[in-house]
Amino acid sequence: MDNTVADQGSSRIDEEAPHDLHGNSPAAWTAVVIVLVAFTLGAIAMVLGPNWVLFWISVAIAVLGALAGKVLQLLGFGVPTDGDH
Repeated sequence: MDNTVADQGSSRIDEEAPHDLHGNSPAAWTAVVIVLVAFTLGAIAMVLGPNWVLFWISVAIAVLGALAGKVLQLLGFGVPTDGDH
């Protein structure tokens, strides 16, 4: 049986660029922290009643977190923080 097809497939996988830079930037970390705070606040709002005003405030904070990450990326803070790359 000929193994050339299997060998070609595995070499193609090895040649692909690694995705280890994904999200490793100040912009990404800022967005993640803000959105995490927003989701935590939203969860607390649901446990407390539900408190719909606090819930919708948390939704607005999550949207602002995503926008903050994009703005920071556009300002040049989307560069990976790892010095090896």
